[in-house]
Amino acid sequence: MNNATETTNTFEPNHPDPKRSFKTNPIEPSGNFLLDIAPLILTTAILMVQFFVFKDFTPHIPLVCGIVITGLFVRFRKRKWLGMENHMYKVVKVGLPAIVLLITIGMLIAAWIKAGTVATILYYGFAIFSPSTFLAATCVLCAVLSLATGTSWGTVGTVGLALMGIGHGLGIPEPWTAGAVISGSFFGDKMSPLSDTTNLTPAAAGVDLWEHIKGMLPTTVPAMIISILVYAYVGIQYSAQTADFHDIELMRRTLSDNYHISLITLLPGVVVIGAAMMRFPALPTVLGGVIVACLVAVGVQGVDIKDLFNVLQNGVVSTTGVEIVDKLLSKGGVMSMTWVVTLTLLALSFVGALEFYGTLNAILQKINQFVRSRFGLVGTTYTSTIGIGVVVGDVYTTLVMPARLLKDKYAQMGYKRTALTRSIEDCGTLLSPLIPWNMGGGFVAATLGVATLAYAPYAIACWLSPVIGLVWLILNKFIPKEPPANIAKDADSDAIGNMT
Repeated sequence: MNNATETTNTFEPNHPDPKRSFKTNPIEPSGNFLLDIAPLILTTAILMVQFFVFKDFTPHIPLVCGIVITGLFVRFRKRKWLGMENHMYKVVKVGLPAIVLLITIGMLIAAWIKAGTVATILYYGFAIFSPSTFLAATCVLCAVLSLATGTSWGTVGTVGLALMGIGHGLGIPEPWTAGAVISGSFFGDKMSPLSDTTNLTPAAAGVDLWEHIKGMLPTTVPAMIISILVYAYVGIQYSAQTADFHDIELMRRTLSDNYHISLITLLPGVVVIGAAMMRFPALPTVLGGVIVACLVAVGVQGVDIKDLFNVLQNGVVSTTGVEIVDKLLSKGGVMSMTWVVTLTLLALSFVGALEFYGTLNAILQKINQFVRSRFGLVGTTYTSTIGIGVVVGDVYTTLVMPARLLKDKYAQMGYKRTALTRSIEDCGTLLSPLIPWNMGGGFVAATLGVATLAYAPYAIACWLSPVIGLVWLILNKFIPKEPPANIAKDADSDAIGNMT
């Protein structure tokens, strides 16, 4: 790069002295590909140590190390840390709508529990179980709860864990039960406007949230329908099983004793679903669900305002006396989102640092050498997303990096970025629980007590969705093109503008 043409800027809040200026434009690739991707390789090595040696699936500190490493390489290339830091903030800004929404979702979950919305869903959901319908019902119930709350991990760790015990009592093999739980939970996570991944992926790629969700329907819905049919078929062989429904009845009785179960408690869910169908912006949609749930909690469940404010901040602590129910209903609140919010901030910061150093640009230059068609474009999206998911193991980096890397390439080739974000979610969100050392796989295996490779073949919706995406790619279906007049404008659009 010609240094004479580079722009400079002063980061006023920290450096009021105009003499302390720094270059804000990203560094051009050096021409040495190994040097350009060295920070990514070193950070990946630290993540592998964290996952495999320390047996800890929290990637926060390795990502901090990655930012520091990238800063050292930036200095080696004779550029200043402040330039990289300024660019990190620009990338973090892209994810701010998703972060704000995550905090609000924490309030929503707590409000829905206090309103009895979650209890009502569980109460009626448990009523449909029988040995022959258990697997299909498990998948549907987990999908509904994950759609309603926007969290696959929360669904797996609560209802999913309870269903594992119920399935064992009904004589259903654990891998099949785990597969049904995971299929339903991650389907809801992927499709819910309340989900962190569903908000972060389009934000990173500059795509409207509702357009992103609409774009995922062609792969996700067929995969889910086929999965339910398979679970229903497999369940037939267990129809003659004798089962003890004591646990189910105990949970239903406990729920009815501690909550007023009625259709009116489902009103917060109706409001959220209705607002989503009317394509309201995500934040007022969630806030509307919080407000209605608070009104139901006060008017129907008799919750006082002081207690309501406390649970919105700190979450619900259930005290029914039944361990399974208390575990299901102890969650939510602003503070419950601290782990995922901080991870999102660090993942975005790391991607911003790599972007400034030129790592993403160097990888893109390699990609440009062989991407000449929709096959190369979508195929590159698949391989890069899966590759990052396998190597890095952090689902947020897995979603953000391909989005930042390929968003302009889709616009340049005349394809809508919804094809990009759908492919990223198919291969990132849905495959994360099938990779043993990925955050998703590690969490699910530890929570359900079933090895990742044992349940992976039975988590049908997770691996079938990207397969269906490849079928549509071959048939040239659901790979929408962008009108030529919009390509240049969209390529330069700001993600924040698309989210509002």
